Amino acid sequence: MIRYKKRGRYKYNLHADYTYAADIVVEEPCDFGVLKMTKDGLLTIGKGYAWDGPSGPTFDTANFMRGSLVHDALYQLIREQKIRTDQRQRADEILQEICLEAGMSRIRAWWVYHGVRLGGAGAAKPDLQTAP
Repeated sequence: MIRYKKRGRYKYNLHADYTYAADIVVEEPCDFGVLKMTKDGLLTIGKGYAWDGPSGPTFDTANFMRGSLVHDALYQLIREQKIRTDQRQRADEILQEICLEAGMSRIRAWWVYHGVRLGGAGAAKPDLQTAP
């Protein structure tokens, strides 16, 4: 279970740490304060983490919230180049699995998965920019 409140720029803010054992292995552990991942894939999303919830043409329902939290965190780690980009499909599969565990219908979870497969590549692109 996760606890969150709706917010402005990011729609949601986590109010208690949440840990998820992702079967994604990283070469080096990473620690961004409220977002951490061990080498063996233990993802810890800390209290205070902000995320935008489900994306695309969808509704923010209870059975989508935990999946969107973990998926957004995994995509952030892909953007930060802590998780290899070839693991994006696994991140999308994890989203679908969590949504099904939370009680989402199979047909909606199928649409969610295919939606992120088709439209999610840009959200996982490394986004570090520089300026003179």
